[in-house]
Amino acid sequence: MTSISVLVVDDHTLFRRGLIALLQQEEGVTVVGEAGDAADALRRAQELQPDLILLDNHLPGVTGVNLLPTLRAEVPKARVLMLTVSEDEQDLSAALRNGAQGYLLKTIDGDDLAAALIRTMRGESVVSPELTHKLVNAFRSSHASAPGAPADATCGLSPRELEIVRELTRGASNKEIGRTLGIAETTVKIHVQHVLRKLGLSSRVQAAVWGSEQGLAA
Repeated sequence: MTSISVLVVDDHTLFRRGLIALLQQEEGVTVVGEAGDAADALRRAQELQPDLILLDNHLPGVTGVNLLPTLRAEVPKARVLMLTVSEDEQDLSAALRNGAQGYLLKTIDGDDLAAALIRTMRGESVVSPELTHKLVNAFRSSHASAPGAPADATCGLSPRELEIVRELTRGASNKEIGRTLGIAETTVKIHVQHVLRKLGLSSRVQAAVWGSEQGLAA
């Protein structure tokens, strides 16, 4: 696997250095830089053009959530993964709306974090399991009012697509879905694209929320 270049953004020096030391032990991960505030994060991101930015929310001056749109505009090729202590529903919602690929809590262990980085680079959305309920609440109202997002579009999905949504709702990766359903990972990706188009949604996270609302995780 090609090495993932990572920029670590966190205002707590001890945590940032500890996180860097942890990531440097992971095969396939290269920490190319670090930053302690929003201005430095933007400057370093533009300079280094990392594959992935690990971004804390509680930064001095400008929060990570508010920094996201500028980061996404200035470094569009970089994926941004929030890594924070905040379990606030509004922070979670705003981060995903502003372009974060995922939202993880700092209680995550090293192996799970490394796996999350890989999944993020594959284009998957990752959210800490503890936040699933809050994720559903955060998107429920917007989903109900979103143009093109039917209140109940179950009949518009094929049986296979419903199976895909059920697995997305459980938080499964494309590879795990393929293994469960006995189909190729590339086929899973195609099904996911079809599901998003039919539901008028823009991400697999929103599809998972929709699935939860429809009771598909039961």
